[in-house]
Amino acid sequence: MTFSMACFKRNGLAALLAAFVALSLFAPAAAQQTGERHATPAARSKVFQFALQNGMRVVVVPDRRAPVVTQMLWYRVGGVDDPPGLSGLAHFFEHMMFRGTKAVPGDQFARTVARNGGQDNAFTTHDYTAFYEQIAKDRLPIVMGLEADRMANLDLSDKNVRTERDVVMEERRMRVDNDPQSLLQEQMAAALHLSHPYGRPVIGWAGEIRHIGRVEARDFYTHHYAPNNAILVVAGDVTPAEVRADAEAAYGKVPARDQVPRADYVQPPRLGETRLAIRRTDVKLPVFVRSYRVVSYTEARPGEAEALDVLAQLMGGDANSALYRSLVVDKKLAADAGVSYDGYRRDSGTFLLYAVPRPGVSLARLEQASDAVIARFQKTPPKPADLARAKTQLVADATYQRDSQFAMAMAYGRALVIGLTAEDVQEWPDRIGKVAPATVQKVAASELVKAEAVTGYLQPEAPKFVPPAPMPAKREAHQ
Repeated sequence: MTFSMACFKRNGLAALLAAFVALSLFAPAAAQQTGERHATPAARSKVFQFALQNGMRVVVVPDRRAPVVTQMLWYRVGGVDDPPGLSGLAHFFEHMMFRGTKAVPGDQFARTVARNGGQDNAFTTHDYTAFYEQIAKDRLPIVMGLEADRMANLDLSDKNVRTERDVVMEERRMRVDNDPQSLLQEQMAAALHLSHPYGRPVIGWAGEIRHIGRVEARDFYTHHYAPNNAILVVAGDVTPAEVRADAEAAYGKVPARDQVPRADYVQPPRLGETRLAIRRTDVKLPVFVRSYRVVSYTEARPGEAEALDVLAQLMGGDANSALYRSLVVDKKLAADAGVSYDGYRRDSGTFLLYAVPRPGVSLARLEQASDAVIARFQKTPPKPADLARAKTQLVADATYQRDSQFAMAMAYGRALVIGLTAEDVQEWPDRIGKVAPATVQKVAASELVKAEAVTGYLQPEAPKFVPPAPMPAKREAHQ
């Protein structure tokens, strides 16, 4: 069950890449280098950073094991930047970027990448929009040229805007309107975040998507899709000098544009818990969900966000976790249960737990049992052996992802685009290792409070009985 994350446009990669992101946010790497020099195989995980004259920030992660590269272009624009009354505009633009330019019309962008042996895709969240290509290293100038072209010369004709708007509307019908769990997620986010734009769905409300037109698209493109609002991450068989030369030749020609300053939102206080009970005839399985508004990595005190990651692993990260063992294994109340922490945001994060009941078990009983597990963590520090196991799992997952070129590009791009640093990526395993039992108990008590939560019940509803229409009375035949 996924209750956050991006909208992947094509190729059916949503589930795979959502998992990739969850495991690769903090893939460890060697110390950052500020100057350029030729990378060696032993130094493949060093990170190099520089900027072009037009303001584009460039990050290079050399990896010499295979002659391939991953290019990721991260724009500092997402669902929070949608204008009032036009929710979904940032996601709509993720689609529009594949509509073509004069030089590369229609679907020629994707066809060109495929013809050169590569693959491409994109995703949008509340905080950013990212586009990527994976391709042979000698084809890197080609994909840089393609991205630079659509950064400056996108075809925003009425026909293209109308066509892509219809595509997004159909996507919303398929992925949200026809999916009860997605509808529950949407309603819970709106209730949790009050006036903050995190409460608006990234894909947009259907009634507002319909209002997107060419004028709105042109204004959004002009003010957000610019080199000085982007971070380019290149991971693979390259040197910083090679990337600099290619980037200056392609992106360096695109002029900077005036930007609309991103708003800084103050989270309004929540005065009490919110509860949602949704019944629908298309619900196959009932589910209990609780979502807390908690601190994120960008706003937490040192060690707090790391402790929330550890808490999520201890409480519901796998089949040995406390929530799973209590509800599924020991009490046999649930068929499944889990916990996740989404702390990689510019503003507040979310801490979510869910449980699917076994037949005959009420959602109220599941909630009561879940609250008992939460209470134990709030009152008692975790046992040293359990804490060590959770830390080992978190760090091992990140370490394994270090061998993925794509995951490394994801790790650095996602950190930098929300305002964190390369050092935050590199130091994360050590920070996880330093999380103390008392800190886990502290964040459980301070962050998992009902006033900062929305509780959702999703249940099936029996179709309403419609009595058959009465049969017309027989007429008597007259002699």
